[in-house]
Parts: sequence; structure tokens; C-alpha cells
Amino acid sequence: MSDVQSIAGLSPEATAFVIQAQKDARKAFRVLRETRTISATGTLGFVQRIPGEEKLINLGYTGPWGDDLDEVRTSVVGFDGTVYLGKAAPGGEGRYTKLFREHDDVTTISHVHTPYLGAYAQAHLELDFLYVPVQRHRFVRSLPVYVDRLQPEVDFILDQLKVDAEIPGIIEANGGATVWGKKGLLALADFILLLEEGAQFQTLAASLGGSKPFGPGVYQQQWRMSGLIPKTATVSQDGTIHQEAAE
Repeated sequence: MSDVQSIAGLSPEATAFVIQAQKDARKAFRVLRETRTISATGTLGFVQRIPGEEKLINLGYTGPWGDDLDEVRTSVVGFDGTVYLGKAAPGGEGRYTKLFREHDDVTTISHVHTPYLGAYAQAHLELDFLYVPVQRHRFVRSLPVYVDRLQPEVDFILDQLKVDAEIPGIIEANGGATVWGKKGLLALADFILLLEEGAQFQTLAASLGGSKPFGPGVYQQQWRMSGLIPKTATVSQDGTIHQEAAE
């Protein structure tokens, strides 16, 4: 794919974006594999929006039995089901197209199986954010669990986003997790790495009495550091933000 100069129906800019997305996916697959973030069977894929267009790039990991572990299975499909490259998923509209339609700020979504997120999935447990790096850049404090598969996953996701538009993912009961982001593929891959790390630490902490709530000042310190709140704002122990009154 990297030596392809054009894709029928795509502009040169869109084609270049597809090629870069493949490079980013290849790097993400390698990092997540080598850090043992993904499970041994390698369930991992990304769907990336082409900016300014109603087209999606599907980027799939071949898993441990592929002849080339760095290969990226790629397709480009329009919101309307038009196939520009590769093969579309059966059934017309893609698995997450509805999410991209309704939330134009979402750039990327990934379905992934990892060992410790998978443990939460097996237990049907929400993942509370008790690992500081996961909480640092967001106000949301947990990932909900998708259990009832009579409801399509994307509809469950959309229902959760109606409750809180900043929710970044869900635990898929008895499977893995689905996460999404607004800053591109590599930023989402980094979030997957942090989520799995947090889930691992919290699982290991169970043998020591379990993870504890954040201590005094953690929310304030971290949210100031990441720029979520002004340096003058204060945060109570329960996470309530207090803005300094204007003079």
C-alpha cells in the first residue's frame, strides 16, 4: 500500500492520509504487541475517519499467524457503504459508522482484547479510573460495561454518550474493550496502553486489599497539569471543581 500513488475515488490528499494511517497503525500494532498489551490471539483493529469526508479507513491487525506481523489489513469504505479499497464488512454499514455519523469530533475507534481489560470484561465490572495517568486528561471516571448484546454495541455506545459525551470507551462483557478518541490513531493507541496498564495495576492491587481512592489534591494537581482546569481553580476531594470568583 505504501507505494500506491492513488486510490480510485479518493483525492490525492485522502490517499496520502490513508498511507499515513497505515504507517501509524503499523507502529501501534508493533508497540501494543511488544508491550504485551494485546492478548496473544491479537484481537485489535482501528477505524479512522478521513478528515472532512464521509469515508472510513479500516485497519486490521493480522494476529500471530500472519506471514507478516506488521501487515495492516486495509479497506476504505464510505458511510454509504461504497468501497474504495479492499473489502467492506458484510451487512452494508460498518460496525461503527453510526458513531462517526452522530459524533463528528470522533476521529478514531478501536476494538481490542487485552489481558487485564479482558479480566474486567469477564467479571462484568466497570473500570474505575484509579490510575493517575488515565484520569489526568479527562473528567470521566470509569468505563461502563456492555452486557446485553441484543442491543447493537454501537447503539449502547451512543446511549452512553448521551449520558456523558466525554466517555472514551466501554468494557465489552466477556470480550475486551472498545475505545475511541478525538486526536487520531496514535493518541488512541497510547490511551489503550494506559488503560491496560491501569487495569493491570488495579487487578494486582486486589491481592493487597484493593485500589484506594485518590488522595487529597490528586484531581486538582492532575487536571491543572493537563490544562483541563485553570491554574486558579480548586478541586474538592470528590472531584467538584471550584472556579475562583472574578473580581
